[in-house]
Amino acid sequence: MFYSRYAPIGEQFAVPAKPNDFSNAKVILFNTELDTQLGLNWDLDTARSYLSGNRPLPGAQSVCLAYSGHQFGQFNPTLGDGRAHLIGSLITNGNEVFDIQLKGSGATVFSRGGDGLCALGPAIREFVMSKALSSLGVPSTQCLAVLSTGDSVYRQGELPGAVVARVAHSHIRVGSFQYLAMQQDSQAMLKLLELTMKDVGLQSNEITEEDIFSFFEFVCDAQCDLMLKWLQVGFIHGVMNTDNTLINGETIDYGPCAMIESFSFNRVFSSIDRQGRYAFGQQPNMASWNCGRLAESLLLLVEDEQVAIDRFSKILVGFSERFNQGYTQLWRNKLGILDEQPGDQELVTELLEIMTRNELDFTNTFASLTAIKINRQQAQYPAPHELDEWVKKWQLRIQDHESSEIAAVMQRHNPAIIPRNDLMEEVIRDFYQYGNSDVLDSWLAALSAPYNYDNYPEKWLLSQTNTKSYQTFCGT
Repeated sequence: MFYSRYAPIGEQFAVPAKPNDFSNAKVILFNTELDTQLGLNWDLDTARSYLSGNRPLPGAQSVCLAYSGHQFGQFNPTLGDGRAHLIGSLITNGNEVFDIQLKGSGATVFSRGGDGLCALGPAIREFVMSKALSSLGVPSTQCLAVLSTGDSVYRQGELPGAVVARVAHSHIRVGSFQYLAMQQDSQAMLKLLELTMKDVGLQSNEITEEDIFSFFEFVCDAQCDLMLKWLQVGFIHGVMNTDNTLINGETIDYGPCAMIESFSFNRVFSSIDRQGRYAFGQQPNMASWNCGRLAESLLLLVEDEQVAIDRFSKILVGFSERFNQGYTQLWRNKLGILDEQPGDQELVTELLEIMTRNELDFTNTFASLTAIKINRQQAQYPAPHELDEWVKKWQLRIQDHESSEIAAVMQRHNPAIIPRNDLMEEVIRDFYQYGNSDVLDSWLAALSAPYNYDNYPEKWLLSQTNTKSYQTFCGT
């Protein structure tokens, strides 16, 4: 059932490594839906034994993966899994391939002096955020379980330790190709390309240069579409380094991430993003930049470098064109604009300027407009008075279409509920203080259907109280 997926690429890429054996570990969060989807059908004792490092998955060898990365624009040639172990891969009955990886499972050859451990708070954040984003329709890695280790880790003080069991369709990153390009290992890169192309449905019996360009275009399209999804729901990743950019377009590494609440394209929450490189509105530019670094790596496999540069450059121009078209459609969808007319861009720009100037809540503002059109829950999602005059213009713009059709489009694109930052911090504090959280089960159930305009506890919808001072951290 399980196997070592990346072994054919070589031990310089998939380095054999055993996770720590946390003998006192306990499963504190478990994703039963994901367990069923994977066909594991584990009880908690079985999950604990496999995910605590107590015993290996049958048929698989635990490894840590090598990769490079541009971290905030600076190239680091050797990063790799410094606190993670990929314990095995599996193929489901539906013929889907998944990796199971442990985070916080101990030091590896790539730890660079770090302890390889994870505190409980970041583990809770990853469980909630990955589940919430998936429900919002954002491609994402998944969290199968969070285990408390029974040990302490030391960050800004002593904290309880945890292990995150992460599930992904693939753990191949832009930095994976950068690493092999740096090694000038064309044979290993070709094997990696063959494996990755098969994963994304671009399988070819014998890789040609045309296949390489098709693969690059696929990656660019996947990254572009992911950025549009992030913008639609108001997600800020916080650390979009090339080592945190999955080739298949899934969101990975929920460290210094947060949801935008008080609206600004310049919003930054990550404690380490001091220049705003990965600010909310900068994310599409950074995704395109990361794709450019992938193109540089793929040059290793092409014969005529200049021809390849020209082809890659044209594909990157296509990224911009695809994004611009999607960006225009994004705001039409959120505002229920079903056709194109002169003045639409000005209407959107005016709205965003009002939201920025008055620091209006991103989710609640669009939820209030949606509530108007679906004609319910308007008391729970009141339209901000700052928008009174703008709403009149908007209503006039969409009056020629059926309200039911407009409402259906808006409700599909404007969530009523998101993983609010203040509530996320409250849940983390509860786990640190009590080892559990009374609010989490009911909150997760609501977050699993975020486009339902139901009655929710008021604090689940409240805008963040300290946006300007709020910071999130990597957890390493």
